[in-house]
Amino acid sequence: MPGIIGKKIGMTSLFTPEGKSVAVTLIQAGPCVVTQVKTVEVDGYQAVQLGFGDVKEKKVSRALNGHFKKANASAKAKVVEFRTEDESFKLGDTVGVDLFEEGEYLDVVGTSKGKGFQGVVKRYNFGGVGGQTHGQHNRARHPGSIGACSWPSRVFKGMRMAGRMGNNRVKIQNLRVMRVLSDKNLILVSGSVPGAKNSFVVLEK
Repeated sequence: MPGIIGKKIGMTSLFTPEGKSVAVTLIQAGPCVVTQVKTVEVDGYQAVQLGFGDVKEKKVSRALNGHFKKANASAKAKVVEFRTEDESFKLGDTVGVDLFEEGEYLDVVGTSKGKGFQGVVKRYNFGGVGGQTHGQHNRARHPGSIGACSWPSRVFKGMRMAGRMGNNRVKIQNLRVMRVLSDKNLILVSGSVPGAKNSFVVLEK
């Protein structure tokens, strides 16, 4: 299995055998249930769909409830599909955090925190329009000029301006697995992980 679904619990730190303090993110990874197995003959490609996080049936559509019952599984809050060539997975199988080993590296995909509508100083680290010179009045955090006059008579696409910030799909690569607690379905990875506490993340090998 190339990956697993998890939930971000928070951050802490631990000491390495060399005595160095390392910031780590605590993730509850699994157990995930195989809710669908896709094949080349039926679907045109080979993949395995995993479900994670139990929820009440009334919070899931009737179609999805029927989908989960085919795998003899309860309603799941998060469903993710993984491409794999392994044909050993069957409906209802369980994938746990023991998929990973201490010392190996993985990628984590999550949705970054939403910041709402922000200006250019916060969104793109602009310096603003100078300090208190040139008779500026309430212009310290404004973007300044955004284009020329007679030519091109328009604003170029991709111009860095104020807008909605955050709430994007983000992948952090090459995070080291510091510790795996199989009995508690927990995994500790070095560094920070995108998203707020209790948000879903995908761990990829």
